[in-house]
Amino acid sequence: MNKNSKFNAAILIIGNEILSGRTQDTNTSTIAKWLNSLGVKVEEVRVIPDVEKTIISSVNLLRKNYNYVFTSGGIGPTHDDITSESISKAFNLSYEKHEEGYKILEAYYKPGEFNDGRQKMIWMPKGAKLILNPTSGAPGFNVENVFVLPGVPSILKSMLGGLKNQIIGGKPIISKTISLRTFESHIADSLTNVQNKFQDVEIGSYPFFQAGKLGVSIVIRSDDPNEIDKCCYDIFDFVKSKNIEIVNRD
Repeated sequence: MNKNSKFNAAILIIGNEILSGRTQDTNTSTIAKWLNSLGVKVEEVRVIPDVEKTIISSVNLLRKNYNYVFTSGGIGPTHDDITSESISKAFNLSYEKHEEGYKILEAYYKPGEFNDGRQKMIWMPKGAKLILNPTSGAPGFNVENVFVLPGVPSILKSMLGGLKNQIIGGKPIISKTISLRTFESHIADSLTNVQNKFQDVEIGSYPFFQAGKLGVSIVIRSDDPNEIDKCCYDIFDFVKSKNIEIVNRD
């Protein structure tokens, strides 16, 4: 495939604990940053409950609209971990024991510890490819362009490295941040002019409150470092003309 092509992805966070606020989602950031480094842009993120029909409809919609779909959560040993079976139904595949996954976990656990609950973690859609887990043994899996990962952030992060060769992306997406001591309203028109000039560069502004003072962080994102540099030059130009203090840049 052409390395200059644009590749996109969606992230599907599955779990009642995220929606209730009991657990904070950090997996979106982890997956998105990793995909950006591979030249894949995350264009949609959804958070859904552990409800079979919702998982099925969401997966089927997203896998048709994006190059890649990454799910997080719901592949553990408990009764409410229904992601694997739901994805089997989304692809109209039988839900069965993965023989290779069984051998991996059988060797991972001490004799007598590989109980029925843990065996549930290697039931997957027929023909699924394993995503190896270097942290806790239990693998994830992928079917076509859907990659199914656990919800525990440290485990999910450890599994991404093994997927690098399976993801085809474009140029890595670069991000630069300029933090200013100002208000959004003070720079809105100037920032709009810069955005209109560099339409292939994504520019966002985000207010912050630090050391008792308000400020705005401008985030510039693109796969072209030259365009980012030109964009930054124009931003610094209006910042200087308005006598705005630069708090930080990276």
